[in-house]
Amino acid sequence: MPNLAALRERHGFLLNFLAINTLAGVSVGVAKITTSLYALHLSAGPGLLALIAGAQSAGILLMSMPLGILVDQVGPLRLFVFGSLAGGALYLLTPLLPDPHFLALTALLISACMPCRFVSMNAVFMQQIERLGVAKAGWFRGSHTVGMFLIGPSLAVSIIAVLHFAGTYALIAVLFVLTASIAPRVMRQYRPSEGRRLGLRSVIAQFGLLRRETELREISLIEFTAQATMQYYSFFIVVIALKRYGFTPAAAAGLVTVQGAFFVASLFVLGSWLQRAGQRRFYFTSFFILIAALASLGLAQAPILLWPAAALLGLGLGMLQTVNISRFARVGAHLGRGSVAGINAFVGPAGGLVGSVLGGWLGSRFGLQSTFLLFAPLFAGFAVRLWLGERSVAVDELPSASSAGASKD
Repeated sequence: MPNLAALRERHGFLLNFLAINTLAGVSVGVAKITTSLYALHLSAGPGLLALIAGAQSAGILLMSMPLGILVDQVGPLRLFVFGSLAGGALYLLTPLLPDPHFLALTALLISACMPCRFVSMNAVFMQQIERLGVAKAGWFRGSHTVGMFLIGPSLAVSIIAVLHFAGTYALIAVLFVLTASIAPRVMRQYRPSEGRRLGLRSVIAQFGLLRRETELREISLIEFTAQATMQYYSFFIVVIALKRYGFTPAAAAGLVTVQGAFFVASLFVLGSWLQRAGQRRFYFTSFFILIAALASLGLAQAPILLWPAAALLGLGLGMLQTVNISRFARVGAHLGRGSVAGINAFVGPAGGLVGSVLGGWLGSRFGLQSTFLLFAPLFAGFAVRLWLGERSVAVDELPSASSAGASKD
């Protein structure tokens, strides 16, 4: 009964991984909302609010590349446990000194711990795609997104009402410790590749990979642009809906929810179509959907048009995320999964930061709604590049779920 044993092993890993990843997403989702509300509770001004928001990304950008190297050096389990315990301890300390400057400091230190968790999870999942198949490539991001953006924020307000801020931060710490305690169920299976030792040269070499490896650079550019687009939409669509169209706050937030729901649904559902249709067709479809969505968002005159545009944007971004993860996994098999996981963890937040900062600056010059039109040519350019055939990697080279069970490093 070797096939049944392999089937049980494959699904056992997937269920455990999804449970840990969703729980990790819930803890981060609750923490982000709690930190924002706690900053307001401490009467932080606009400058301090911006500082606290930036601190939550700064550590991620600083540590993602080094931790990508460490994954193959010390193993993902040690890093994940360390990041979870350190992050949990910092959340316990956060409410002890009720000062927004101290909140900014703890937010920075916590953000430096976060790559220990998601770079490790990313590397483990990229390796397991060889057994699970490309059809499930989007499930990593999908499960984390469900926890972070759908479950976590809805729980945060209720938890704060019952436990107040100190109790809520204590609960977040407990969730971090819980994820660390169950992480061995999925991370002991990781087989490290030959990796470089951590040092300044090895970190610089990470960026050198982007310069030398054409396919890795192409995937990273697409991922960077997709995350910039998502971050711009998530923040500024609420402002546009409130100020231009007179939406209620609940309705404006609903535009973000619709986009997120379609994003998550495409991550979980459309991977099987990627396997059947192939990478090239899947990319063309996602680019076309995104161009249509961005054109609708930028040109819409009636508020009702924002709703289908939000759905299209979520669908297109989810499709891009699915195919990008499958390609990162394939490249990681050759260049080192830890290194590629670190690069993946860097380019996404970097794109999000540029999308909010540069997008806001462009919005002040051209109008917030019109700025959506500036994103569309970027995806059109990716489509033209693909059409010209300068770089094309067939999805068929990636293992399917039916044939991947016996694959080895």
